Amino acid sequence: MKQVLKAAVLALAIGLATAAQVSAETVKVGFAAEPYPPFTSLDASGKWVGWEIEFQQAICKQAKLDCVITPVAWDGIIPALTSHKIDMIIGSMSITAEREKTIAFSDKYYNTPAGIVGNKGDNFDATPEGLTGKVIGVQVSTNNADYIKKHFSDKAAEIKEYQTQDEANQDLAAGRIDAIQADTIALNAFLESDAGKCCNYKGNVADDPAVLGTGMGIGLRKEDTTLKDKLNAAIKAIRANGIYDAFSKKYFDFNIYGD
Repeated sequence: MKQVLKAAVLALAIGLATAAQVSAETVKVGFAAEPYPPFTSLDASGKWVGWEIEFQQAICKQAKLDCVITPVAWDGIIPALTSHKIDMIIGSMSITAEREKTIAFSDKYYNTPAGIVGNKGDNFDATPEGLTGKVIGVQVSTNNADYIKKHFSDKAAEIKEYQTQDEANQDLAAGRIDAIQADTIALNAFLESDAGKCCNYKGNVADDPAVLGTGMGIGLRKEDTTLKDKLNAAIKAIRANGIYDAFSKKYFDFNIYGD
């Protein structure tokens, strides 16, 4: 009788463990394999840290997902998603109509404007006229690159595209280009660094939602509608329960979510 009872208990334990494994949904979270402070960067121990890492952790916990961070080259991140090498993108990717032809997005999770930075000794503003004759740097395969090509290509002397934002920043600091365009928060992080002491903020570029998008969203495969619903519910929940504001205050003194 005892042996039968032990066998029954063991079978129940195995069944519960198996059920737990089946119910756990493991997802690979892709983001650019490069420093993009304050959103993502490597600390001294080689660990990824930053606002977007904390956002990802909060979202995954809220949605009860087992998330594995998976750095990917930015210019190949959408193909990595559609080919199932990753399951979602949390990497400051703007929601644009062009990208929505290929992938789906969650609701926005933050929204900040784009702007221009240049050398302190060079006075110009963030307009096509102000950038006339300038060499402008921008990260490849970004909505900022699309914006510059649409609005500044007729006026600029040259548009230089870089694999990473850090490379564009370095060329500006070295005087090899005249200006860079990026998200204002990323630009502020550069200006607060030693390398950024050379430069100042020239202003926000004029908004163009068709190119710059309507905020940053989590990139998803179009067929993953259940995952999209979970993530949208999680975004709404962490904004309502104060978790979103709690970790955001460690990085920003303004409302990053936007209007």
